Amino acid sequence: MSQDAAQIMGAQGVVAATAALLVLCMGLWATGLVAEVVTALLFFAAAMLLKLAPAQTVFSGFASSAFWLVTSGMVVGLAMNRTGLGDRLARMLAARLPASYPGFVAGLVAFSFALAFVMPSNLGRIAVMVPVLIALCDAFGLKAGRPGRTGAILSFGIATPVLSAAILPANVPNLVMAGTAETLYGVHLGYLPYLFLHAPVLGFVKGAILVACTVLLFPDRLDGARPALPPLPPLSGAERRLSVILAIMLGLWLTDGWHGIAPAWIGLAAAVICLLPGIGVVSAASFSEIPLRTCFYVAALFGLTAVVNETGLGAKIGHALLSVAPLEAGAPAKDFATLVGLSIGFLFVGTANGAPALYTALAGEFAGSSGLDLMSVLMVQVVGYSTLFLPYQAPPIVMTMDLAGLSLRDATKLTAMSGLASLIVAAPLAYLWFRLTGRLA
Repeated sequence: MSQDAAQIMGAQGVVAATAALLVLCMGLWATGLVAEVVTALLFFAAAMLLKLAPAQTVFSGFASSAFWLVTSGMVVGLAMNRTGLGDRLARMLAARLPASYPGFVAGLVAFSFALAFVMPSNLGRIAVMVPVLIALCDAFGLKAGRPGRTGAILSFGIATPVLSAAILPANVPNLVMAGTAETLYGVHLGYLPYLFLHAPVLGFVKGAILVACTVLLFPDRLDGARPALPPLPPLSGAERRLSVILAIMLGLWLTDGWHGIAPAWIGLAAAVICLLPGIGVVSAASFSEIPLRTCFYVAALFGLTAVVNETGLGAKIGHALLSVAPLEAGAPAKDFATLVGLSIGFLFVGTANGAPALYTALAGEFAGSSGLDLMSVLMVQVVGYSTLFLPYQAPPIVMTMDLAGLSLRDATKLTAMSGLASLIVAAPLAYLWFRLTGRLA
């Protein structure tokens, strides 16, 4: 704890002030009463003015590798948009989509998962793909007002944050979790082990659940005829260069266990190459189009978590939760269910972006009480924060609604139904997979 803060306010005063700041920031992020970046700056200003922690703690988020992975992901997303490679991938998809409604939805959900491997930005994928999806729906005869159009677009919007949780660098919640774990515990997550642990259930099973819920809630049918699409133009030089950059980036991510380079620095190198004159694909001036407000938001989350931990508030919250949470050594199934429930509970307070910060800050307390190792406790939360029940819990879903003009009622129906089905079906399967892979003893 900062000695200056202790002298001015006393230990209890620092904890109380930190708690108030935590509630204020999480409340503003959850409700969206002000822009996320404004709340982020509010945190930095309040924490420094009140001297809750040293500057290196308050601003520790900017030193996190996850912060730089978010930033580089924004650059890669911009490059895919500006070069037209994202649109080309979508048009290639259209030529391969089945001419049946269930197949059409399944193809969009699968494409959402596949795109997350090469475009590590949820909001970037939504910004690029929603206009393309609207055109695809029109081409397949799903005009405005038809339930199939609503279901198809919403399924992609929900799949974007939910399924990408299985891919370490593919969404903000994963990066918040990884960055907080690195900051607090010195834990470094590997790309391939993380993918192997989560993809079978959180990627494939949850994808199938989402398709089934979409078809049930928004039934429709296609006429069985494949739309006539204009031929794709030849690959431009920029698209070729970007394809090579993305292939190398993905290859290095998949082999990080061999070369030991963290995904963040691989992504940052790819972003730099994209911006280099001559061999890059976007101009350096284009960097001004990067939404740095999201990057500041991520840095503020990491800093807030570090302050909560350093002031002792995290330990107090952990002890309070442990007094009511049924965690006990030697009961892995019970502990797994409790930890998933806690992770889901944090979603309603801090959204999918903030929930991992709160949970990870308490992971040490949870590990000590349950008898599970720290890595297992950290990994269980992914099952929870990827189980969404309301649209506001994931900004990409809200962005999908806004861009496509979809109603909150329809989005809530699909998130609630798919979330409940995932809790009933996917969570138990995730527990079995954790046991089978040896992640849980």
